[in-house]
Amino acid sequence: MNADSINRIWIYDTTLRDGSQREGMSLSIEDKLRIAHRLDRLGVPFIEGGWPGANPKDVQFFWRLQEEPLQNAEAVAFCSTRRPGKTAAEDPMLQPILSAGTRWVTIFGKSWDLQVIEGLQTTLEENLEMIRDTIEFLRSQGRQVIYDAEHWFDGYKHNPSYALKTLETAIAAGAEWIVFCDTNGGTLPHEISQITGTVIKTLRQNTDIPINFGIHTHNDAETAVANALTAVLEGVRMVQGTINGYGERCGNANLCSLIPNLQLKLGYDCIDPSHLVKLTETSRYISEVANLAPDDHAPFVGLSAFAHKGGIHVSAVQRNPLTYEHLQPELIGNKRRIVVSDQAGMSNILAKAENFGIDLNKKDPKCRQILDKLKELENQGYQFEAAEASFELLMHEAVGDRQKFFEIKGFHVHCEQLEGMTNVLATVKVGVNGNNILEAAEGNGPVSALDAALRKALVNFYPALADFQLTDYKVRILDGKAGTSAKTRVLVESSNGQQRWTTVGVSTNIIEASYQAVVEGLEYGLILQNLVKEAVTMS
Repeated sequence: MNADSINRIWIYDTTLRDGSQREGMSLSIEDKLRIAHRLDRLGVPFIEGGWPGANPKDVQFFWRLQEEPLQNAEAVAFCSTRRPGKTAAEDPMLQPILSAGTRWVTIFGKSWDLQVIEGLQTTLEENLEMIRDTIEFLRSQGRQVIYDAEHWFDGYKHNPSYALKTLETAIAAGAEWIVFCDTNGGTLPHEISQITGTVIKTLRQNTDIPINFGIHTHNDAETAVANALTAVLEGVRMVQGTINGYGERCGNANLCSLIPNLQLKLGYDCIDPSHLVKLTETSRYISEVANLAPDDHAPFVGLSAFAHKGGIHVSAVQRNPLTYEHLQPELIGNKRRIVVSDQAGMSNILAKAENFGIDLNKKDPKCRQILDKLKELENQGYQFEAAEASFELLMHEAVGDRQKFFEIKGFHVHCEQLEGMTNVLATVKVGVNGNNILEAAEGNGPVSALDAALRKALVNFYPALADFQLTDYKVRILDGKAGTSAKTRVLVESSNGQQRWTTVGVSTNIIEASYQAVVEGLEYGLILQNLVKEAVTMS
């Protein structure tokens, strides 16, 4: 694989290896396979799957990948150089790398003399021999090698002549890519620029061997993306990073920011434009598989990345999105959102009405009524910018077309503590199609029990409720000085497995506030279900 094209950037994803070192992140073999195939569909050319031999999971992952191969991307196995005092052919650590069956292998070696002496506890000369021997061995076994120069920038700053020798050794041994790694994540963009530019020029002057260069940055100084972009401008053609910036400590360079910056702003060719529109979907899919909440404020792919709240902003964006958006959200699969709050103006209301499919115009008195009601409720503690489903229900109520799937007649929650265990029983009375249904259910807390009782009462009438899940629950005390009489706002996020929506409840009684939000969450889900059925029928 050659980096001859000056406009081609080879994206190298290390979510499954470096990314999975994030604290609190644990991926099963099935998780890793699902992520790998989703990255393959996105069009990422290199997918690093892990370090075979370091743990059984990574060994099994590569075995499974041979049974379920990637269609477009190159799977890459990762490993260190051989250990001091033995040859690469003798080192058992390298055998699982060969057994992984990948055409490409990434090897990391020490660039920093401090790491060699204190970390490896060997000599500078032996470290060079470890780099040479490992790469030559892998090349003799038919593998193509990417050499990650670990702690490159720190090593170069402390001992530039030795750091250069490590790269010259890797090049002479047959490495096809040389990757500059800011392993500690503390280098700043101006340093990346100066060092990268100087070293690329020096190495190309000193050898006739074609050399391809890459960059691998960490985010400890919050400059990982900027550092990677800077390195590209200095001539590197491989960019390593992770989806959503996952990684150890503060994370790795975020590919969800790097790819659109490189492709849409700098004009480089990273992935096919038809795949670029899947970037937001891929980001959210991987966060779900990793069981990590998506960062709503993440650039490009976050739910709030193209959200507009202030009335003046909304009015301007409605006329021309360029007034407050740096690119078209649709290019990376995201969408514009108009947020409603007590700062909203008439343009917010009209924009949301259009988004919800509600026929409303500026002269309609209902428009002013909705705006006044919004500000009144937000003054009471409601927050609709984080609970758009509740606001959509409010708008349907105002225009008189809110569907009534069921009517709450009453509820009761009983908590009992026995032998250190708390048992919660909720009873609900619900009216559906002229029938009064009384049901009870237990849960691990009041909200769980109420949710279960409601579903039990309604599922025979609305079977789709069986697929709904309460996925998040947030409580905020609005007036802390009021003690136990404080007003409480509850946000409940629900899901049908494909879509997420949030509803809100406010009360001085936390159970009542929760119940409001849960009820609206079920109601909104049923509206979505009906819309899905209509769409299927129409298609």
